[in-house]
Amino acid sequence: MPLQKTRQLLIDVARQLFAKQGFDDTTMNDIAEASGKGRRTLYTYFRSKEDVYSAVINGELQHISSTFLAVARKQLPPLEKLVELIFAHLSLMKEAVERNGNLRAEFFRNIWQVESVRKKYDKKERDILAKTLEEGVNCGAFDVDDLQLYTDIIQGCARGLEIPYIYGRLGAGMNIELTRPIVTKILRKALSREHNYQIRL
Repeated sequence: MPLQKTRQLLIDVARQLFAKQGFDDTTMNDIAEASGKGRRTLYTYFRSKEDVYSAVINGELQHISSTFLAVARKQLPPLEKLVELIFAHLSLMKEAVERNGNLRAEFFRNIWQVESVRKKYDKKERDILAKTLEEGVNCGAFDVDDLQLYTDIIQGCARGLEIPYIYGRLGAGMNIELTRPIVTKILRKALSREHNYQIRL
C-alpha cells in the first residue's frame, strides 16, 4: 500500500475510534490493532496520540476548507455571498463536530491544539472573506475603508457563534430561515455605502 494511503487509513481508523470512544479512552494500541497495521507502522507515521489527533482535526478542516471554497466560487452578489459564507462556516463546523461523536468534547476542551491546526485553514478563509469584501467595494455595494480590519471582525464574529450554533443555544436553535434575514440586515447596515454615508452626515 502506498505511504499516503497507509497514513490516511490510520487517520480514518483513529477518527472512528476517537468518535466512538473519545480521545482519552483511545490508545495508540487500539489504533494499531483496529487498522491491522501494528504499532511499528503507526509510530512510523505518528510520534504520539496527540499527533494522530492533530491529523484527524486537520483532515476535518481540509474538508471544510474545500467546501467553503466551493461556496466562494458561486456567482452571487457580494452581500448574498458573504451571508452564504458565514452560514457555510457555521454549518460545516457543526457537521464536523457532530460527525465525530465523543470527539466533540475533546474538540472544545483541547481548544489550543485545535487552534494550532486551524491556523492554515483560518488564513484561507480570511483570504476568501477579504476577496468577497473587495468585490463588494469594487462594484460599489460596500463602503469598507480597512479591508483587513473588516475581514478580521467578520471572521471573529463567525467563530464566536460556532459553539452556540453547534449546541443550538442561539435564539431558536439558530434556525437558518429565521436568522439569515437578520444576519443579512446587520451586514447590509454595516457595509452598505448608503448607510455609512448617512451616519457620517
